[in-house]
Amino acid sequence: MTTERKAPSLTEHQIVHYQQRYNWDCGLSCVLMLLTDEQRTEFLDKFTDICQEEGFNQSTWTIDLCYLLKRFDIRHQMCTTMLGVNEDYKRHGYYDKILDLDRDRVRRRFDEAASAGLAVSQRSLSTEELVAHLEKAGPVVLLVDAGLLVCDLCKHNKLKAEFRRCFGGGYRGHYIVLVGRSRGKLLYRDPALTPRLCAASPLTLNRARLASGTDQDVVLVYKDFR
Repeated sequence: MTTERKAPSLTEHQIVHYQQRYNWDCGLSCVLMLLTDEQRTEFLDKFTDICQEEGFNQSTWTIDLCYLLKRFDIRHQMCTTMLGVNEDYKRHGYYDKILDLDRDRVRRRFDEAASAGLAVSQRSLSTEELVAHLEKAGPVVLLVDAGLLVCDLCKHNKLKAEFRRCFGGGYRGHYIVLVGRSRGKLLYRDPALTPRLCAASPLTLNRARLASGTDQDVVLVYKDFR
C-alpha cells in the first residue's frame, strides 16, 4: 500500500529582499534578490556598466532579465505567450513610449536566446504549475500589471486596485518574485516596497499576471533557497 505524499502547508524560499531604487529597475531588483551576496555586490558595483553592456540601459524586458540570470549562472526557464514584441500593445500608453526604441533589440535577444543557452517556451502557465515549481524547484519571477496587484497582508494598493477594476486604467508593467505558498495564498516579494513578505490569493494574483500587456511572462528559477 502506498501513501500519497502531501504537499507542505508552508513553502517559502528565503531570498534577500531588495528594494528598487528607481522607477524602472523593478526587474533588475528581482534579479538582485536571486543572487548570492558576492554576486549582488558585483552587480551593484558595476550597475551602470552592466546595464550598458546588456544593451537595455533603463528599459528592461523579461528576456533581458533572462540574459542577466544567465550572466550570473542562475538556471531558469522563461515562459511567455509572445516570443518577441507584441505590436498590439502599442495602444497601451506604457508601451507606446518604448516600443519603437526597443523593438529591434528585443527581437534580436529572442532570436539569439537558444544560441546563448537560454530556455524560452511559448506557453501559458497555470496556478498549479507555479505552485508545483515553488514547492519543488525555486522562486518565480512574474510580470504583472501593478495597478491590479494587491497584498492581502499589508493591503498595499487595495483602494487603487478596486478603483481600477471598476473604472479601468492604463497598464503599468511591474516585476515581483513569488517565493512560496501558505494556506491557499501565494507569497511574494515586491521590490517596490520596503522589505516584507506579501501574499495574495491565486485569483487576485492571476488578475494581475494575466492582464493585457504582460504576455503572461514567467521566469521559473531552478535554485532552492529553503
